[in-house]
Amino acid sequence: MKAFDLVVIGSGPGGYVAAIRAAQLGMQVAIVEEQPNLGGVCLNWGCIPTKAILSSAEIFEAVKHGVPGLSVEKLTADYGAVIDASRKVAERLARGVRSLMKKNKIEVVAGRGRLASGSQVVVTADGAEQALEASHVILATGSTEFVFPGLAIDGKRVLTSREALEARERPESLVVIGGGAVGLEFAYAYNAYGTKVTVVEMKDQLLPGFDAETAKALASSLSRAGIKILTGTAYKGLESDAKGVAVTVTGGKGDETLRADQALVAVGRRALVQDLGLETRGVEIERGFVKVDASYRTKAAGVYAVGDCSGPPLLAHKASHEGVAAVEIIAGIRTHGIDLRKVPACIYSQPQVASIGLSEADARAAGHDVKVGKAPFAASGKAVGIGHTEGFVKLVSDAKYGEILGCQIIGHGATELINEVALAMTLESTVREVGETSHAHPTLSEMLMEAALAAEDRALNF
Repeated sequence: MKAFDLVVIGSGPGGYVAAIRAAQLGMQVAIVEEQPNLGGVCLNWGCIPTKAILSSAEIFEAVKHGVPGLSVEKLTADYGAVIDASRKVAERLARGVRSLMKKNKIEVVAGRGRLASGSQVVVTADGAEQALEASHVILATGSTEFVFPGLAIDGKRVLTSREALEARERPESLVVIGGGAVGLEFAYAYNAYGTKVTVVEMKDQLLPGFDAETAKALASSLSRAGIKILTGTAYKGLESDAKGVAVTVTGGKGDETLRADQALVAVGRRALVQDLGLETRGVEIERGFVKVDASYRTKAAGVYAVGDCSGPPLLAHKASHEGVAAVEIIAGIRTHGIDLRKVPACIYSQPQVASIGLSEADARAAGHDVKVGKAPFAASGKAVGIGHTEGFVKLVSDAKYGEILGCQIIGHGATELINEVALAMTLESTVREVGETSHAHPTLSEMLMEAALAAEDRALNF
């Protein structure tokens, strides 16, 4: 039986990064993965291929609507080729993860990993079992798409994001069930290529849990782009046949039937915590996730859990940072996990949306004396120059000391800009310090400076 200091079950962004950090610290490491490619859902069937599709959609939409001084005749899109290109991106990066395992001398064990008695992990592949001796185990098994009970996903008429990412034919009409990040990214992409899209969201706003003003701005933008938005509308049922789907929903006007070629179910994700041998070691499940403490420890000695399987937010970068933190806790060079308040959340539609920390409403509810600085991209020379004036930066701060409590950005490049705020919050910077930091001109990031200045009632350019 091979013995390891650490066995990681799952090779997604939480698992493979944890394995690399452990190897860097001199541990003998194995990583167990039952899928043919390393990298988990994010790399293979989530974040990465989705962004490749969205990038193509953004370019197509920009050219379709016209770029000053440029003209394109007979603009067409080969949607199948777009999907093929996105798959090549995922495959390239999966090979990269495998190369990283080799570089760091991490043993990759193919198969289904389960906790066994004592300190063993049993791996099953093609009916054969092998046991690994593990001083420590990190569960990083991720999550999968949540599907309503009784709803059949056939990959032709009814899809989740998993099926959509390899569907080479674009529907002429689509009902997206769920107005969260995944649903809206696919809604944007399909709409850009010409699909008639309807988004159904049971809550009163898109992006439930996000800042209401930001969500409203996104809904307005998507509506202007031709997407039909139905908020406060709940899914009731779905029927499909060879001609398409009939989705029954209910809202303020009662029941309604939406007919389309396809339906995309994007109502959330559930943790992959089944068939892991958790009961063998007494690992507990709470609200569908592996129960851990602030240092990612489960109730079982030597067993940790990170990423989607251990609870929200279900974000790849959160999983990676938790994986590193868990390993450093095991190694005794760190005592606590990451601060979830400083983990950004991003939506990659156009306009993009990014958020970190507290929204204005949440900050007030928490008892803060709040000051908000808001800067519109319409006041940015760079935004005007590149034709992306939609949206704003909204900085939420505490009035007494100027502490940055949170930030919401909607607009072009929002998912890149939010990282400046993440760094500022990590360094405990104030709005005064951000406002007094020289930002290159012309750049979109100047609007972060302007929002910080606005929080102190001294904005310069609007």
